[in-house]
Amino acid sequence: MSDNIIGCDDDFSFDNVKEAVCINAPRIYDSCLDKDCLEDLPVFLTKPGQCLIDKAASVRLNSVNVCNVAVNLQPVPFHNGFYAVDMTFYFDVCLDAFMAPNALPMPVKGLAVFSKRAVLFGSDGSVKIFTSDCPDSPEGIGTASQNCPKAVVQVAEPIALSARLSERHGPCQMPPCRIPECILHRYGGEFVQSESNKEVLVSIGVFTVVQLERDVQMLIPAYDFCIPKKECISNSEDPCELFSSIDFPTGEFFPKNCPPDSRKKYGCGCGEN
Repeated sequence: MSDNIIGCDDDFSFDNVKEAVCINAPRIYDSCLDKDCLEDLPVFLTKPGQCLIDKAASVRLNSVNVCNVAVNLQPVPFHNGFYAVDMTFYFDVCLDAFMAPNALPMPVKGLAVFSKRAVLFGSDGSVKIFTSDCPDSPEGIGTASQNCPKAVVQVAEPIALSARLSERHGPCQMPPCRIPECILHRYGGEFVQSESNKEVLVSIGVFTVVQLERDVQMLIPAYDFCIPKKECISNSEDPCELFSSIDFPTGEFFPKNCPPDSRKKYGCGCGEN
C-alpha cells in the first residue's frame, strides 16, 4: 500500500492517478422511465375481506405498497440486441370499509395486479459465463449462465389516488396471472371468486425506471486504496447524553410559510394577486 493514504472524502484529480486497473462491473446499455396512472384496477380479496366489502356502504383507499415485481426478459425477434422486459406489479392495497356513513372504518387488505412491457437495447452476447459462485459444487464445477442482460426495475413509493365501490358487470374477475406463494402467504389464503355484485376499483400513480445491464470489463483510473477517515462512534450507554446531542426540532412546532414560487403560482396569501 502506498504511503500516501487517500480518504474516501478527498478531492481527486487526474494528477493523482496511480495506475489504470481493469474491473468487472455492470454497465447500463439502455434505460427508460415511465409515469403510469393506473385507473380502476380491480382489488382481489380473500373470503373475509370480500364479506366486509359486501356489507360496506363506501370505501376509502388508505395506502398502497409494492409487494413484488415479476420481471421476464425475452429477445425481440428480428431485432438483434433488443429485449422485451415484461413486468408484473403486485400492489398491497389497504382499504377502509365503512358499513354506515358515520361508522368507524373496518380495515380490509387486498391485492391489485398490473402488467406492462418495455423494449430496450441490451446488446448481443453469444457466450456462456461460468463462475465459482457455488462453493459446494462437486469437483469444483462452476455455475453457468447465458450471456443475457439483466433487467433492473426501480419503483418509487406508489401514490394512492382513490378507491370506489362498483357494481360488478359479468362474472367475477380473477388475477390475470399466477400469484406467487410468498404473496399469497401475506393474505392468509387464496383469493375468492365471489358471487357478490360489489367490487372495489382503485386508482394508483406509479413511477418506474427500467434498465438493462451487462457485466463488462472496464479500464478505470485508480488513485489508491480508499481508507475511511471518520472514526466509528459507539452508542452511548447514557440515554440522556444521547438525547442531549439531538437538536431541538423547531421546524416541527412552526409550520413553514408558503414558498414564494407557490404564492405566485397559486395565489397563496391574503390580498395578493
